[in-house]
Amino acid sequence: MTEHASSPALLQRSLTIGRIEPGSVKERRLRDIWETPAGWRGWLSTVDHKRIGLRYLVTAFAFLIAGGIEALVMRVQLARPEATLLTPEQYNQLFTMHGVTMIFLYALPVLSGFSNYLWPLILGARDMAFPRLNALSYWIFLFAGLFLYASFPFGEAPNAGWFNYAPLAGLTYNTGPNIDVYALGMVLLGISTTVGSMNFVVTFLRMRAPGMSLDRVPVLVWGTLTASGGNLLAVPSVSLAFFLLWLDRRIGTHFFDVVNGGRALLWQHLFWIFAHPWVYAVVLPAMGIVSDALPVFCRRPLVGYLPVALSTVATMVIGFVVWIHHMFATGIPALALSFFGAASMVIAIPSAVATFAWIATIWTGRPVFRVPFLYFAGFVFLFVIGGLSGVLTAAVPLDWQLTDTYFIVAHLHYVLLGINVFPVIGGIYFWFPKFTGRMMSERIGRVGFWILFAGFNIAFFPMHIAGLLGMPRRIYTYAPDMGWNTVNMITSIGAFVFAIGVLVFLCDFIYSLRRGPVAGDNPWDAPTLEWATSSPPPPYNFAIVPCIASRHPLWEERISGRMRSQLSRGYVLDEGREALGTTALDGDPDVILKMPEDSYAPFWLGVASLLFFTGLALTAWWFAALMLLACGAAIVVWLWPRRELGQRDDAAQPRRPGAVS
Repeated sequence: MTEHASSPALLQRSLTIGRIEPGSVKERRLRDIWETPAGWRGWLSTVDHKRIGLRYLVTAFAFLIAGGIEALVMRVQLARPEATLLTPEQYNQLFTMHGVTMIFLYALPVLSGFSNYLWPLILGARDMAFPRLNALSYWIFLFAGLFLYASFPFGEAPNAGWFNYAPLAGLTYNTGPNIDVYALGMVLLGISTTVGSMNFVVTFLRMRAPGMSLDRVPVLVWGTLTASGGNLLAVPSVSLAFFLLWLDRRIGTHFFDVVNGGRALLWQHLFWIFAHPWVYAVVLPAMGIVSDALPVFCRRPLVGYLPVALSTVATMVIGFVVWIHHMFATGIPALALSFFGAASMVIAIPSAVATFAWIATIWTGRPVFRVPFLYFAGFVFLFVIGGLSGVLTAAVPLDWQLTDTYFIVAHLHYVLLGINVFPVIGGIYFWFPKFTGRMMSERIGRVGFWILFAGFNIAFFPMHIAGLLGMPRRIYTYAPDMGWNTVNMITSIGAFVFAIGVLVFLCDFIYSLRRGPVAGDNPWDAPTLEWATSSPPPPYNFAIVPCIASRHPLWEERISGRMRSQLSRGYVLDEGREALGTTALDGDPDVILKMPEDSYAPFWLGVASLLFFTGLALTAWWFAALMLLACGAAIVVWLWPRRELGQRDDAAQPRRPGAVS
């Protein structure tokens, strides 16, 4: 159901079935209905999922660059012993903002960018279920990122690590605005993540193409859906934790204040109940990218679709019962150690299922070694290394030895950076023709991949050795006789090599935007629905809502010998902004949904929300109250009924779709 959903009783006469030729009257009518106006008005008011998806991608990469620069400065500080480039406080702020940026402002938002752009195209839909909510999720994400960085230039950035453990983050030990900014910024960012996740779940349930039953849904959709479901359950936990911490600091409560009867360990429970499922939220969509795109270059369907889909869901389910393995050193009872240690090992099984499926797909296929394939194959290699180091730390005695050492830092970067960045860059090379209608450079792409792959492993694999040598994490300098000099120098060199690889990719991306070869609609000969429309897609995505009969509608003739899906004949919804709603299990046509037009309301609601949290951070209660009223006014404008472009008087009545010819 969308913001302007119709009831299930539909009028057959408002539904057109037939073909639409490019440039025809119906096609021009659809373009007029769905196209966003040019200029700044359209830029601020658009609800087009494709534009929002690209904004997510660009914004997340901007934060990636910011986080990377912070990392390079830290690596210069740690390259040699007793360096003085940074003071301890500056280093604390740098590593905290680096972690916050890479984990919260890059890793999940960049995957949300892919999913926002691709989901309606893959599912055969006109848009996401809640287009305005989709726009709001982006604006709040952007404003939350700016809010978190606002205090950075003034030397008052968050400084207690991205874990933000109490009591270090409490007012007793941290009196400045640093932690207030972090706490309120994370609550604001949690709003973006929550509404975005709701949108994905409802889109999956109601916006799939006719015939797209659950066993025909691409794995990319399963990955994002599972991550979204996990976020809906996990994000409220961390939002509550940060809100309670802010209350401790500014209102005078004592939730985490041990002196006054609070529990510092409560923070760790609330944080890790969120943070460990979050790890899978930033891994599973990336795994979905590989599961859908890798088989294209192996010239065969994915081996074991059903086990991979089930393992995706199982990974998130088990992920909710392993959070205490982050707390093995906190003195919890031995029974809990045994249970959560075993669960932490069991979670490797569904990950192994996906890994063997990828390897079997490569082994039994005819691999074409294009640039996206290199990134996806590199991901599989890094996935194995990161997974193995994670299983090691599931063993309680070993975890006691390795916790808070650079071994954990190495594991974290393999599972959060390597397993994310390589599928993301591979996915950009793969879907760049769909985004822009042009191809990226094959030659520059290969050079960039090998620089990235070498730099990543040179940078982060030696961190395992540093951890085994006893180097603690989060130290800003070290004595020359500790035995860590060589591994730190190698790590710092690798970090700069990795940065050069990212720079090569960005140069290729920018150059290809203007000068890349024209791609055509399906340059990779891929099987899924997004390649059934033009590149880049028109504003309405599909003039004819396709009807699906398999998981690989564009490969049906070569797989089964005949084309069963209907891609050129089906439902034509051109009486205003309309989308087809289908049943949750089988994807049967069920209802025609009235979709909202472009609106400034999401933007202004995002601005009012930002100013409301700014008022809280400054303890300007009157200003916060005023901005809360502004939020209410923006919501009223959002929900105010308006006549839709292209809508006839009789089209406002609900309609039921008929049979496809």
